[in-house]
Amino acid sequence: MYLAEDKSKAGLAPTEGGQRDYTDDLITLPISSGGKWEHFPNSHISHHQAACCDIAHAWLLAFDFAQLNGGDVLTGPRWMREHSSWGPSAWPIHWCEAVDAKIVDCGVHAAMAHEAFVARGVRAFRAQFVQRYSGAAAASWRRNWNKEGVSDHWIDGDAIYHEGNAVLVGNDEVKLWDGSAGWWINPRGDGGYGSLSAVRIEADLPELAGPLRWGERRIALNQWVAV
Repeated sequence: MYLAEDKSKAGLAPTEGGQRDYTDDLITLPISSGGKWEHFPNSHISHHQAACCDIAHAWLLAFDFAQLNGGDVLTGPRWMREHSSWGPSAWPIHWCEAVDAKIVDCGVHAAMAHEAFVARGVRAFRAQFVQRYSGAAAASWRRNWNKEGVSDHWIDGDAIYHEGNAVLVGNDEVKLWDGSAGWWINPRGDGGYGSLSAVRIEADLPELAGPLRWGERRIALNQWVAV
């Protein structure tokens, strides 16, 4: 869900041997709305600085434009979920690898959706979520990630860390996109299975006098907000 350079920013740089378990480090982070992911960075896809990644990125935007087919630019890019199923991803990952992969995690889905929204001319931002599921679901996901040799840092009991997108639909109104599920998150959702318990929107909007509106809720920027 994140790059090696992001791990360094978060104080989670790998050891000289290149591999380590990040879970214990993350648990020491301050606990508030973001839980153990309080200071966790958004995922970013790497670029080889070569034609392979240029071509992959250009294909992504061209295919999104074709799928939109003249429709509303605020239409969620659901084709990405059909193109790449949600599952374990090894990081770092480059554009040429991400676009070609048939299974990717939420960090890849969110990074690709962000590029598509921006290319459409939409004011879009990266978003982070904490969601609640069941202990059985979390245990199953942990087994799947461990089987692939991928960190399960995003699981903590029945809570999970997830990434998505936020897009402006008015002067101060926002919608939240979950690319791995292929839907807009309902701001009137209940507290049941898969419910959103906290959100963080990473955005620089100095023109705003207050938080963004999401349904009847208000979300301050660049900090975890319990919902």
